[in-house]
Amino acid sequence: MPDDLLPETATVLDRKTLLALVEASHAVNRGLELAEVFELLVRSAAGVLNAQGASVLMLSDAGDELVFQAAVGPGSRGLVGTRIGIDQGIAGQVLKTERAARIDDTALNRNFLPDIDRKTRTRTRGLLAAPLVFAGEAIGVVEVVNPTKKKQFSDRDLELLKLFANLTASAARNAQAMDRLTRENLTLRDAAPPPTVVGNAPSIRAALRLARKVAPTRTSVLLTGQTGTGKEVMARALHSLSPRRDHPFVAINCAALTETLLESELFGHEKGAFTGASEQRAGRFELAEGGTLFLDEIGEMGLSSQSRLLRVLQEREFMRVGGTQTLRCDVRVVAATNRDLKAESSLGRFREDLYYRLNVFPIELPPLADRLEDVPALVTHFLEQLGPELGIESLTIADEALGAMSAYHWPGNIRELRNVTERAALLSEGRIGLNELPHEVTSESPQADDRPTWQQLAPNAPHAAPQAPVGTSGSRLANQERELVHRTLTLTGWNQTAAARKLGVTRDVLRYRVKKYKLIRPE
Repeated sequence: MPDDLLPETATVLDRKTLLALVEASHAVNRGLELAEVFELLVRSAAGVLNAQGASVLMLSDAGDELVFQAAVGPGSRGLVGTRIGIDQGIAGQVLKTERAARIDDTALNRNFLPDIDRKTRTRTRGLLAAPLVFAGEAIGVVEVVNPTKKKQFSDRDLELLKLFANLTASAARNAQAMDRLTRENLTLRDAAPPPTVVGNAPSIRAALRLARKVAPTRTSVLLTGQTGTGKEVMARALHSLSPRRDHPFVAINCAALTETLLESELFGHEKGAFTGASEQRAGRFELAEGGTLFLDEIGEMGLSSQSRLLRVLQEREFMRVGGTQTLRCDVRVVAATNRDLKAESSLGRFREDLYYRLNVFPIELPPLADRLEDVPALVTHFLEQLGPELGIESLTIADEALGAMSAYHWPGNIRELRNVTERAALLSEGRIGLNELPHEVTSESPQADDRPTWQQLAPNAPHAAPQAPVGTSGSRLANQERELVHRTLTLTGWNQTAAARKLGVTRDVLRYRVKKYKLIRPE
């Protein structure tokens, strides 16, 4: 508290008022959450000053606006989130001059903003405003409006608000700092080493060239391709190539959450917004401020969440679930999908306007089967990562094993390749050979005691699929494979799970074959 205020306040404040002021300031300083501190601040200010309403405005991160962070009184819910220029309104003048102001009749004051009354649907007669000053710097303004027990505020009231502002400014700044640290801490959970896009195949090089081209902009990017083609790695590479590289990269899988939980994760929620919401929580858009938000499997997002996402992309603003405060954000969105979103939009399962908003700059990632020449480099890269992770000092692979892996068609793409490499490393004693690789990689002959052999399902099929990549759909081998898959689906009544089990492959592998050969279930 400044010394020059003590003599004056000692004479104008009675003991009861001082006790109320101290109690209010203690309550504000006890608050930990940013929203809680601001809420306590405005309620305490209105209570101590016997005012109809109160509000607190804080400088934006950019320092060019004042933002209503909390407000109480008639119409106050619509006020939170409102922004004004730092040179606008009475609050702007108080911030600029760092001098408190008492306005007995706002109609006669040229700085008063009538838009605020229109927004709250009330009439502000009298107003007090005091700067929140911390470490010699004005960081915000606290205002109270319309005295309830007299016609106008007094000089004593103004001194009381100044003293209250001095006592609570540090609480506001500390809460902001704590909020920022919390966000940074949460963001660290998604932190990862700089990504490496491995491979020299023309298709992956072309995708990387596109990423380098769009990286310096804020344009939204849509990554497409089959499951497991490395879309998150490309998203991280795009982030690391951008001017946002020193800000957070935050990822979320849209398919892993229900629509209600997804909205809460993306946009955050207020305390009490739903059962279990025991505290206010920041969403991924807030955590990714200044950086990149990666929305994986966006094709699985529900229509309600799609509408809210579209608004963020268009307006750069959103509200937390259960909240009324409009929050602005500077986030670059990178989305990924293995679906045909254009087809999904034509079927009404994906918003067409959101599709076009995301598809400004599409980048398609090739399947591993189209870049088999990159398998040796990818395996080497994975072995370098897995050695320290698994505690294996020297991890190598035999030429014949690498040859078999380079010949396999990898329906699960890079994800499957890494999983197979990790499993083989665990089974090996430091050197991976053919015996450590899965049977389907070395022979593609999924025989087992509890399922029919390929020959039983398709008598004309070869005894073992070749180790070379499957040829075009017009080749003899491809025709045999197509017939085998079609016959198995027919036997199981087109139950893909049962068919995959009979063939000894994963459901993703079967789906890949169905799509590749354009197999359609008969009516």
